[in-house]
Amino acid sequence: MATGGAKEQQRQLGRLSALSVYRQAAGGAKLERRRRGRPLPARGKRVKARPKRGGPGSTGPQPEAPPHIAAAPSRVEPRSGVAGGEEAPPPNTVPPSRVERSEPQPRSGAAEGEEAPPPISAGIPETKQQGSPAASPGEGGGGVTGLLKRLGRLEDSRQRGAELFRWLVSPVSPEKFLGRHWERAPLLVRRGDPAYYAGLFSTADLDAALRSGRVDFGTHLDVTSYSEGVRETHNPSGRALPAVVWDFYQNGCSLRLLSPQTFSLPVWHLLSVLQEHFGSMVGANTYLTPPGTQGFAPHYDDIEAFVLQLEGKKRWRVYSPRTDTEVLPQFSSANLTQAELGEPMLETVLEPGDLLYFPRGFIHQGDCLPDAHSLHITVSSYQRNSWGDLLEKLLPAALQMALEEDVEYRQGLPMDYLRYMGVANSDSVDIRRTAFMEKVQGLIKKLVHYAPIDAAVDQRAKSFLHDCLPPVLTPSEKAQSVYGFPARWQKGGPCDVDIMITKDTQVRLLRHGVVRLCNEEAGVMLYYTTENSRVYHQEEPKCIEIDPELTDSIEFLLSSYPKHVSVDSLPCENLEDKISLATLLFEKGILTTQKPLVQV
Repeated sequence: MATGGAKEQQRQLGRLSALSVYRQAAGGAKLERRRRGRPLPARGKRVKARPKRGGPGSTGPQPEAPPHIAAAPSRVEPRSGVAGGEEAPPPNTVPPSRVERSEPQPRSGAAEGEEAPPPISAGIPETKQQGSPAASPGEGGGGVTGLLKRLGRLEDSRQRGAELFRWLVSPVSPEKFLGRHWERAPLLVRRGDPAYYAGLFSTADLDAALRSGRVDFGTHLDVTSYSEGVRETHNPSGRALPAVVWDFYQNGCSLRLLSPQTFSLPVWHLLSVLQEHFGSMVGANTYLTPPGTQGFAPHYDDIEAFVLQLEGKKRWRVYSPRTDTEVLPQFSSANLTQAELGEPMLETVLEPGDLLYFPRGFIHQGDCLPDAHSLHITVSSYQRNSWGDLLEKLLPAALQMALEEDVEYRQGLPMDYLRYMGVANSDSVDIRRTAFMEKVQGLIKKLVHYAPIDAAVDQRAKSFLHDCLPPVLTPSEKAQSVYGFPARWQKGGPCDVDIMITKDTQVRLLRHGVVRLCNEEAGVMLYYTTENSRVYHQEEPKCIEIDPELTDSIEFLLSSYPKHVSVDSLPCENLEDKISLATLLFEKGILTTQKPLVQV
């Protein structure tokens, strides 16, 4: 009979053997060579930049709750831990970094016993944390969950978004942030409040997601390392099982959870409120990094990044864009080498409650100190949301309209234009070239008169609504919407099924940003977000075809929000149309009533 120690040894050997089989099947001998306590070797296949999504990320089907259900912690911000003068510089310039602090003393990336060096930055003002309703999640208790609950008492969803953004950048005012930092310069906020983000996301939440059995490698979770200048991804195939994932972590690998809003109600709630404020998709990733390691190579991203430090500590180095072409780039960079970076404009250590913002184009890298792990969430927005992106939709439409309506655009080119135009003739002096250039310039200037600007904006709004997370309903919103309607099976048959909306029923939109009217070739379409998925683009765009005569009623509901209006006040031709429209919108979760339609 084996002794107790021998039994334990056999048990450990059996476990290691099972993992070895898994690793061999998933990644070959490279993973098999791994042993506990030894980081993965910096060799093997480099990882290409992950495709971004207007959102990045996760696509496979997931069990999905309707927007009103507060599921237990169960799309994607782009890869990465992304990331003064008195007058705000123009957007295409890079001013010195500003750092806002709630405590004057510097924090350290030094080892224990060493003197703490101050953060590297230029022109740093000191700012004390000021108390404000949105600034302190501890006010009234409940952390982030309590904050979101208090914001839910505000009637106007636009005000909810504005107040949540104020909380995000506090103690810096939104006005100061937009004037000095947005798309211009990094912002460091040291709050000295470890509970500032309490309840948003934790390592326990990550562990719960793994144990739910719904996390897959690659789709939802990346295992990464960066050592000796080499960035690698070590994703096996299939389900991300806790024993395997935590073994990777114990061996020095970072864990990036893509789209934590798929699994976490507080993250879903936070992003769904912020997206209406930004008017652009808001995504997130979480990053768990072991002590003394780094998971990602230096790079810049194509999003505005807000790094929220949740647990532990992480040292960050941020570098200015190296060239004008890297200022507010359309796309993220490849992995960069340390030799390509120069000196950081900002070097600091984030601790729980701190915030680091940097615009797209600012190179960044983060690594853990030897004495602590790090968990942070990166909230991101404004991917492909520039003037140029609007013009990409607008100019082709303007040209098409000009071709249809103006014969000048349909007239033929000169027969001999190939003889004097083109690069080979660019240095020649020819009056025909001058006339040709003037003609093209004139047609381009004239094109603005055919530009369907509002229609192009509506098309971008349509794409934004498809990107959006579904709204998280408050208890009262649920009770007053179709999601709380008490239709059910009882005593052998359906009960409380009829939706009895009358001319006196008081209604309003669920959120101001929940719908968008678009005039398309197929007709007038009303796009909406209430049936979207928490998984990015898992559902097709949701829309209803609206009779053109009913568009005034949709616009009336938008202009009346957040006030309730009677169904009878809708500007339809007759009462039947009013009730029919209100019932349709209620059934889609777009309208709520002032009081529950059925008292249970």
